[in-house]
Amino acid sequence: MSEPAAVTRLRGVRVEWTCVDRRAWAIIARVILASYGRLLRRPGVLRLVLLSLVARLPHAAVGVVLTLHVVVTLDLGYAHAGAVAAAITIGMALGGPWRGRRVDRLGLRRAVLPSVVVEAAVWATAPSLGFRGLVVAGVVAGLFMVPVFSVIRQSLSVLVPEREQRTAFALDSVTTELSFMLGPVLGVVVATTWSTTAALVLVGVATVGAGALLMWVDPPTRSTPSRSRAGDGAAQVVGGAGDGPGRDASSAAAARVVTPALLVTLLAASAASLVLTGTDVSIVASLEEWDRVAATGWMVALWAGGSVVGGVLYGAGSRSVRPLTLVLVLSLLTIPAALAGTPGLLAVAVVLAGLPCAPALSAINASLVRLVPEERRGEVMGWSGSAMTVGSALGAPVCGALIDRAGAGAGFLAVGAVGTAVAGVGLLVLRRTRPSSAARVPLAGTPAAEQAVGLGALDPAQDDLPTDVAPAEREARVPTAPLG
Repeated sequence: MSEPAAVTRLRGVRVEWTCVDRRAWAIIARVILASYGRLLRRPGVLRLVLLSLVARLPHAAVGVVLTLHVVVTLDLGYAHAGAVAAAITIGMALGGPWRGRRVDRLGLRRAVLPSVVVEAAVWATAPSLGFRGLVVAGVVAGLFMVPVFSVIRQSLSVLVPEREQRTAFALDSVTTELSFMLGPVLGVVVATTWSTTAALVLVGVATVGAGALLMWVDPPTRSTPSRSRAGDGAAQVVGGAGDGPGRDASSAAAARVVTPALLVTLLAASAASLVLTGTDVSIVASLEEWDRVAATGWMVALWAGGSVVGGVLYGAGSRSVRPLTLVLVLSLLTIPAALAGTPGLLAVAVVLAGLPCAPALSAINASLVRLVPEERRGEVMGWSGSAMTVGSALGAPVCGALIDRAGAGAGFLAVGAVGTAVAGVGLLVLRRTRPSSAARVPLAGTPAAEQAVGLGALDPAQDDLPTDVAPAEREARVPTAPLG
């Protein structure tokens, strides 16, 4: 028997829509591959991405390894483990700007070497220390933490032209997510298979190895004119191995590095960190309420997976979004998790909440490198890390206190509401300050190099060079007067 005509037409429509759907996905895939392929073909970028993925693993693993060591090996409570984690956090918050400033002034290798030496000493003695000794060691380790995050982002701003920096920083956020997915897992495997002492030793070896690898690769952190042997003032990319950055940039621009736009961007970093930390705590609390603590690993992995997808799509797009706008979206999309009544619904909610994570962080980093002159980026990246540390330090206890009073759902609701309020206020401040802060931040070595720091992106019309030229390449093309 022949089938009815209506069924035949319905099947035809279904097949047609399937073909359209496949073509759409193929187009999206080609756009993504083209964007990231073009980025990774740039000199030094692929090596830098791989370096960042490996060098961040010990930082990602140290928290869970220390917690297991304090709770299991030292047989103390989670409050003691939290105190050790807080000590490292305090050290990182204080040391971040200082280490970044050392990179700016001395160059990478001279700035990182003390960190490698001190970290080696700290982690060599940590397994034999008691609780109080670990607290002191935690502060020292935080102060001298190898500045992998800030150096990688500084180098990306040098190697990648402005028009591709959104894609570059999105990829950086994605690799950070991957490191923080893999690092804790490796730490737990070593601690549970052998011992927490072995895990601490491995973290120490990996930390020192990351610093040594960073010094060996020596990625450029500055593109600056230097005196050539021919005296023609040709530019070179400066890494950590040279004589260190010179003081040839505009003193006015350096003095005006702290602007309303920079403060608002740092506020965005704090708000994003508060939301992310609170979400992390709330996920664990929700699963504990349902007696499903064993599902914590895959639930966090789903959350991070949503962030990876969001970061990849954002980086492949053609339009940048304000950091505070993305933090606002992140905060709003976190709130629905408060309504999840089952692990399945929570899984859907955390994937949704994860989508804006990497885009928000990448937008913050991309804004920072445009808002400050090149000779201050290391320091400002350190301030960004400190701002995120403050947000994290506030998010965990505030969220935990509300969870104890009103349940896990209150944690999601609280951090989402606070993040929404902070982002909203920040957007209002940004709108009010924009008319009086319309100056643009030039790339080092361009004809506009002495403009004041302000809001917004660079105006390509100010430059005779195309916007697809990386700062490092741009420096080599811009003629400068002979020195001396």
